[in-house]
Amino acid sequence: MQKPLFFKAYSAAFWRMCFSSLLFFASFNLVIPELPAYFMLIGGKEEHKGYIIALFTLVAMASRPFSGRLSDTIGRVPVMMFGVLVCVALGFLYPLLQFVAGFFVLRFLHGFSTGFTPTGNAAYVADIVPVGKRGEAMGYLGFFNSLGMAIGPAVGSQLMLWLNGSYAWLFACSSLVALLSALVIFGLPETLKNRQPMRLGLLRVKWVDIYEPRVWQPFVALLLTAFSFGVVLTLVPDLATHLGMQNKGTFFSVFTLSSLLSRLTAGRVSDRVGRVKVLYASTTLLALALVLIAFATDKYVFMGGAAVYGFALGINSPTIYAWAIDLSSEKHKGRGMGTVYIGLELAIGAGALVAGYVFGGNFNRINIPFLVAATLSLLAFIFLLVFGKKRVKE
Repeated sequence: MQKPLFFKAYSAAFWRMCFSSLLFFASFNLVIPELPAYFMLIGGKEEHKGYIIALFTLVAMASRPFSGRLSDTIGRVPVMMFGVLVCVALGFLYPLLQFVAGFFVLRFLHGFSTGFTPTGNAAYVADIVPVGKRGEAMGYLGFFNSLGMAIGPAVGSQLMLWLNGSYAWLFACSSLVALLSALVIFGLPETLKNRQPMRLGLLRVKWVDIYEPRVWQPFVALLLTAFSFGVVLTLVPDLATHLGMQNKGTFFSVFTLSSLLSRLTAGRVSDRVGRVKVLYASTTLLALALVLIAFATDKYVFMGGAAVYGFALGINSPTIYAWAIDLSSEKHKGRGMGTVYIGLELAIGAGALVAGYVFGGNFNRINIPFLVAATLSLLAFIFLLVFGKKRVKE
């Protein structure tokens, strides 16, 4: 039986990496909708809910310089594998540390793991995909990531209903999915040439390993638009419950499945018409979606906002990542992607912190963080108009 045309265009290694990434994203998103309730159960405070996502993402951000440097020295595959294996171990540790300080230590380590695998994935794609197909390839990778993000929350919330609220089993399932992710990329061929053996000296990070000036435009664009995701991750479970929805993961499933539709075509379109033109559309749609969510008074408007938000995010992310790869030097693709991912995590962490403190359990204020995120998306549109075409001098 002949392979479909889009399968023929990419290697088996590419599809293995994509499927592993799906499982990786599903593994830690499995627990996301239930973490606020779990946090309160072990003694957490309402105003500290924002730390659940913020700590996770800010630590992921801090790990990017290390993952980018290691990806460009010891190899793409070891960096991918390290992040996945940390996720495997952590799922079994959550039930053993059922107190607030222990919980935050595990969120710290969990964030560290997610700072590695996506960096290795993006650099791997850049190695094996021709320049003219990078947008499309990042779209496919984003498709699998989003599918994992859709499956994770929906399955996690449903598992809690089936397991009579057993958090221990939920965390164990998260570890099992991460283990499957590791098995899929086990033995994947390495693409980095002139690899170096691992040594402690490689962990000495300099400013040049943290910031790649070639990718400053995609960095800022992602910094402004990803703030909204921190707001969504922090407040949507509470807002869904407030609107009478039993399964708190439904929003995440709708927005992620919607993003799959745009991810399949957005990368290809950006390869043809240009990254910045596509980002004009995505930033405008993000602002519209966030306004819909902010003023939702019933689950239908709420789900409509989820669908528009997902569609916009599905255009935005792969286009920015492909743009960053375009601008990165051949020798430092890992560093370039690490820089952009720093913007991603910094924005998500800031969004989560702002959302948690502004909301503070008062539903009269829950729309404010969404409106702030909408404003930042519009600022991203203006930034692209002014700076989108400018290049860094060689």
